[in-house]
Amino acid sequence: MDSEKDILASANATLGRINYQAIVNSGGHTLIADEPADLGGADTGMAPYNLLLSGLASCTVITLRMYIERKMWIVDEINISLEMFKNKEGVQIDAKITFKGELTNEQRERLLTIADACPVHKMLVGNVVINNALQ
Repeated sequence: MDSEKDILASANATLGRINYQAIVNSGGHTLIADEPADLGGADTGMAPYNLLLSGLASCTVITLRMYIERKMWIVDEINISLEMFKNKEGVQIDAKITFKGELTNEQRERLLTIADACPVHKMLVGNVVINNALQ
């Protein structure tokens, strides 16, 4: 185990006796995660897959906005819609990105490349290791 780790983020979740409502704390913020009613939850918060997609979606639009501001392009709004599917190879995420603003086709293509540079995107398609341990 590497003794020198750069912590990118941390989170904890607590689940009591209410199926399947988890109280999640991260970065000084609290949210509720839950499963939909058809899976035995009470649907009081986003389900884990939705939270994962939310992280990817928000990271992507933030990365795009940072690039757009650096280039001083005129873009009023960035929208990304994500859907996750199971397929033969595992899991596939389809993303549709739209922009409201003054962009050429060349700029739009460049932004598509920048979307792939989002840190969460790179993490999801890269090599992620999860080490579970009991305390």
